[in-house]
Amino acid sequence: MLDLIEFLFLGAFLGLAAGTSPGPLLAVTISETLQHGKWEGIKVAVSPLITDLPIILSTMFILSHLTNYGFFIGIIAFFGASYLIYSGVESLKIKPNNVELNIEKKDALKKGIIVNFGNPHPYIFWISIGAPIIFKSLNTHVSVTILFILGFYSFLVGSKVAITLIVEKSKSFINSKYYFSIIRILGIAQIVFGLVFIKMGLELLNII
Repeated sequence: MLDLIEFLFLGAFLGLAAGTSPGPLLAVTISETLQHGKWEGIKVAVSPLITDLPIILSTMFILSHLTNYGFFIGIIAFFGASYLIYSGVESLKIKPNNVELNIEKKDALKKGIIVNFGNPHPYIFWISIGAPIIFKSLNTHVSVTILFILGFYSFLVGSKVAITLIVEKSKSFINSKYYFSIIRILGIAQIVFGLVFIKMGLELLNII
């Protein structure tokens, strides 16, 4: 019983930390919420539920079969960097007279999936922290593993959804200078994250 509570709490803590930490997925979540409404932000927030299963399985496989996985993550980092820089530049192009709140926008989930697949952080997390915890929990009981994963994703997605609902209240500023300042700051943040990913990829590939 103690193991069940311990792993559930551990998963919840790590999920909350990941969900509320500044990062590319949070930036896109906030950006989509401000531009297109809360449902588009929620779509981005839940994207890890789609992307992370293959990430978890691939990292478990890597840990089981490879000793050097830097090249794999390095290549992923470059793909993530290119998309984040493109998305950031597009945000910087937004002009006050060209923006409307459009709740019919349909590509938010796709954006979230692309950003999360291209983000090396989930791979690094599951390789360095998540997978070892899963291996340890499996040695106890599969139910412990399930509780860890349940706690992690409940708080990872839940925290981002909560942030989305809070940010959605800001849509009344859609035509204000504050709105465009936030969008541009988020655009710059995405470009910065893209550059960080490039640096990370070069380091993982031992180029720098």
